[in-house]
Amino acid sequence: MMVMSIDSERYERNFDTLTRAQQARLASFRVAVLGLGGLGGGVSEMLARIGIGHLTLIDGDVFDASNLNRQLLCTEDLVGTSKAGAAEKRIQAVNSTVQVTAVHQYADSDTLYGMIKDCDLVVDCLDSIHTRFMLQAVAKKVQIPLVAGAIAGVTGQVTVIFPDDKGYELIYGKKEHLPARGIESRTGNISYCALMVAALQASECVKVLLDRGDILRNKLLIMELWSNSFEVMDLI
Repeated sequence: MMVMSIDSERYERNFDTLTRAQQARLASFRVAVLGLGGLGGGVSEMLARIGIGHLTLIDGDVFDASNLNRQLLCTEDLVGTSKAGAAEKRIQAVNSTVQVTAVHQYADSDTLYGMIKDCDLVVDCLDSIHTRFMLQAVAKKVQIPLVAGAIAGVTGQVTVIFPDDKGYELIYGKKEHLPARGIESRTGNISYCALMVAALQASECVKVLLDRGDILRNKLLIMELWSNSFEVMDLI
């Protein structure tokens, strides 16, 4: 792994939006990204470019041709190959100073704790509502914040859940009465919507880690791109 000073040319365009002390702090953090599709591919690359020190990238899936319309990591030659493996190679190509742990495995309640227990924050880039609830429960056990995003067509949402928050229950209701998939299974997902939500998730990650700005804790940002509408709702 290449080691680079935060004062190098790589990060000069981060200043003065970030201070050098904040840039150094970002290099000390460990962030896990669960799901490496349309959201996770964008989130992981943006976190690597801004200088997060360690990324744990988790996905047991492989690319298929239907991923080519929106998933940043998916190229024609990678169809049929591991998303986690592609994410690791991409991050190493983008920023070799970032340490990467690539996990080509589907997470469940038994395995996820070990995957994220050493992390400072986890990012939900999943497409299963039930798995989101499982992730929230494990993040609470680990006592780390969760940055969540979801998309459907040209609609997206982002929120931040801390360990003691009700989180997804305030958005979806009781988990016992939920469908396995959200509305995106009927609407599809568009590339620019996925990357916009990914950008908002990456922004919330940095804000939480640096304790800076207005964090979407107990709030839900909803955007709809046909009408260019953006709304932030209080969840409590």
